[in-house]
Amino acid sequence: MSLRSAETQTEMRVPLIDLSAQHRSLREQLLVAIERVVDSQQFVLGPEVQALEEGIARYCHTRHAIGCASGSDALLLALMALDLKAGDEVITSPFTFFATAAAIARLGARVIFVDIDPRTYNLDVKRVESAITPRTRAILPVHMYGQCAEMKPLQEISERREIPIVEDAAQAIGAEHDGCRAGSMGLLGCFSFYPTKNLGGAGDGGIVTTDDDKLADRLRTLRVHGGRTEYEHSEIGINSRLDSIQAAVLGVKLKYVDEWSKARRERAEQYTQLLHEASLTEKVVPPFVNRDSRHIFHQYVVRVPQRRDELRDHLSARGISTKIYYPVPLHLQKCFQYLGYRERDFPAAESAALETFALPLFPELSKAQQVYVVQTIQKFF
Repeated sequence: MSLRSAETQTEMRVPLIDLSAQHRSLREQLLVAIERVVDSQQFVLGPEVQALEEGIARYCHTRHAIGCASGSDALLLALMALDLKAGDEVITSPFTFFATAAAIARLGARVIFVDIDPRTYNLDVKRVESAITPRTRAILPVHMYGQCAEMKPLQEISERREIPIVEDAAQAIGAEHDGCRAGSMGLLGCFSFYPTKNLGGAGDGGIVTTDDDKLADRLRTLRVHGGRTEYEHSEIGINSRLDSIQAAVLGVKLKYVDEWSKARRERAEQYTQLLHEASLTEKVVPPFVNRDSRHIFHQYVVRVPQRRDELRDHLSARGISTKIYYPVPLHLQKCFQYLGYRERDFPAAESAALETFALPLFPELSKAQQVYVVQTIQKFF
């Protein structure tokens, strides 16, 4: 369906994301999986978690995957495994979810922000090397909205400067750069299974991927209070075990994640085509897609240089949900004032915060709904 061939759509409701259709189609499989856990009485870790870990490791092309309680904990555990401590520095993006920088700060290390590429919203790799100091202990790129950061230059820096890369792949399971899967290009990769992710559970959950046998073994210890047995502790860890019910739910869904990501890409391409047909692409700039990447479109984020908030109000009044990711860059958050950053320190991140928002996107989004969204945008302008 093209915009030209479509009739003017009557008003309809278009949610930002709708999980009901996905869960409806998998309802019986999910209930069987949950019942299996209930009958087993193994609610934490156990065979369900091990099976999921093995499945995720195969999917991400890594030797190991270590389940934990959330994507936030995945980041924290990865940095703990690197022995990050007070006085150390980690380079990351100011334009990301709070947990990325919080994991660094929670361990007493210093967050070193580097501005983003204004096209991809990922870390601007050209700026990374100048931010490195003798105290730099890790580089933490974020694969924003489902598109991998430019990893080859970062890998070259990592190898030459002997600084490990920790991938924040919370939004990017199955994404690829130059044929390599997210979570396999750094020393460690961190994923979230929050319900709205491309692979989402029935609550919180996360996983850390790695090819390093020693790090994997240590992560398994760190997630259970640093103990190799219940009452023998080699170090101080945290309580971050993956629930078996979450693992069972995710095990059912893992079989479909590529299909869902393909559907997201198709709907992203449809949005971009419709925006072009409506001659809107200067007013509503579609996402940039790197030709060397497999973008899984966790979000379809557009840039609106003028009247963004008015446009969002216009869409909301007509039943269309949108969301701003992220309205306040991390360097301007109150809790990070002590770092000494100021407005205009990272202009690309600040512009993105002021000009971007996400349109509704999920695998079951209909073409009629997409046409309605773009027609509604067209009427605004």
